[in-house]
Amino acid sequence: MMDLDTLTLPFRFPFMQNAFLISMIVSVPCALLSCFLVMKGWALMGDAVSHAVLPGIVLAYIVGAPLLLGAFAAGMICAVATGYLSTNSRVKEDTVMGVVFSGMFGLGIVLYVSVETNAHLDHILFGNMLGVDGRELLTAGLISAVVSGVLALKWRDLLLHAFDAAQAQASGLAVNVLHYGLLAALSLTIVATLNAAGLILAIGLLIAPGAIAFLLVRTFARMLWVSVIVCMLSMLLGTYASFYLDSAPAPTIVLILTAVFLVAFVRRQRMTKRASLARM
Repeated sequence: MMDLDTLTLPFRFPFMQNAFLISMIVSVPCALLSCFLVMKGWALMGDAVSHAVLPGIVLAYIVGAPLLLGAFAAGMICAVATGYLSTNSRVKEDTVMGVVFSGMFGLGIVLYVSVETNAHLDHILFGNMLGVDGRELLTAGLISAVVSGVLALKWRDLLLHAFDAAQAQASGLAVNVLHYGLLAALSLTIVATLNAAGLILAIGLLIAPGAIAFLLVRTFARMLWVSVIVCMLSMLLGTYASFYLDSAPAPTIVLILTAVFLVAFVRRQRMTKRASLARM
């Protein structure tokens, strides 16, 4: 049995303290946004945008621009291109997203191997939570504060738009502003999670918390709270466990979220079965 000194060991290292801090920072916008993505059926959109930012990062490095700016620009281009192509063609939106995100991800890989760069592709793809510094914490904190604040203030409007865009427009809401605002929030959140989870694993943080909360509660307001709690606890626990498992924090976090989702799914199935038997 481990003693208290062993249990508190991860909190003594500065790199672990930064990892815990970045976990708390990015968990809030990821969890809030995941609720809207789940309700709107935009899981694949989150996947598409998270992969599509790679060419923007490489191009920003080539021209000497901030990498985060390139990532955000590429994410918005992917989102807007997907919307335009799905609206002006017979191809369904999920098909368009698959083509666009795979094409942009392939472009990013080609650009990366074609230029001389000191950037670490594995950190971009899989995150570098144990290597974040003060500047990256500040950037993630500012983005998280903006995204979380907007989502908290406009959650009712965004929820109506997610369920029925026609009704939202009839109610006098700026549907296009809500649509592209949500896409901008998605791109910004992915930018904020680059150092924490990377491009590939960011989709887990953007979908799993909302899916878990959807299985556990019945109202959207509670869904927002539960998703934040689940995401934050999972990220903290995953970061803590990775220290002793000698594993990368991001994959460990995603595994924990997956396990929680399976537990929530089984619980929901049992409750549904009991309710069906009670009505018989």
